[in-house]
Amino acid sequence: MPAIRIGINPISWSNDDLPALGGETPLSTALAEGKAIGYEGFELNGKFPKDAKGVGDVLRPYDLALVSGWYSGRLAHRSAAEEIDAIGAHVQLLGQNGAQVLVYGEVADSIQGQAIALVERPRFHSEQAWQDYADKLSELARFTLSQGVRLAYHHHMGAYVESAADIDQLMRRSGPEVGLLFDSGHCYMGGGEPLTVLRRHIGRVCHVHFKDVRKAVVQLARNHLWSFPDCIINGTFTVPGDGAIDFAGLLEELLDAGYQGWLVVEAEQDPAVAPSYVYAKKGYDTLRTLLDAAQQRRMGA
Repeated sequence: MPAIRIGINPISWSNDDLPALGGETPLSTALAEGKAIGYEGFELNGKFPKDAKGVGDVLRPYDLALVSGWYSGRLAHRSAAEEIDAIGAHVQLLGQNGAQVLVYGEVADSIQGQAIALVERPRFHSEQAWQDYADKLSELARFTLSQGVRLAYHHHMGAYVESAADIDQLMRRSGPEVGLLFDSGHCYMGGGEPLTVLRRHIGRVCHVHFKDVRKAVVQLARNHLWSFPDCIINGTFTVPGDGAIDFAGLLEELLDAGYQGWLVVEAEQDPAVAPSYVYAKKGYDTLRTLLDAAQQRRMGA
């Protein structure tokens, strides 16, 4: 298997946070179109079966790998032991289908699915609160790693860990078992410079979401205090090659660091405005071209 593989999240076809966006599109359409475009694997969404066998049965006819799957964590409210009990079945589902990373998203107090301005997101207000959270996360990550699946922490708009400074805090305070899911679009929208953040934490990056942003819409979102659903509906995010982020630079940084894993195309937008197949193909073609060119340069060096 190649060291870097290109996968996709089904959010291009249907959105879990806003079910009205693509809700009528069956999972089979996403899988068939993704395979036809050239993607090697899919992340999970709400339309997948909830059991390990069911997931494998759905993916197998398309010869697609299971990349990973989002887990809605609540460590900000729960103990590590409680979260370990809650996460076990999801870890098994991923591991039994060959996935090596688990996408951990903190949803306790998150406003990502609500019509609330992003500036109202939750925050840790003391050094001790940060450390307590990081310690629990490290314990949880040790558990998932013991089961053969590495926890990949997803910094996310509307949640406790959103900004570049938040990512710095979490990485500094948590153990090396805690991997980082680097999401270029959330990084940019959260006020970070993607290449700078990636470079600073490259040693912890174990999973990558490549999402682009429309710079002018980002500015509107900030100026008008949009919620995360507002950002989605109004086209803040898009696929690589359709926005402002320099993916060639990000990819070079990953290759220089010897990254081995998935590049996942992900863009929360309305498929009625941004047709799923067209945009999924644009994202794939952009990354395939950049990856092939970068690898050829290295072979010729």
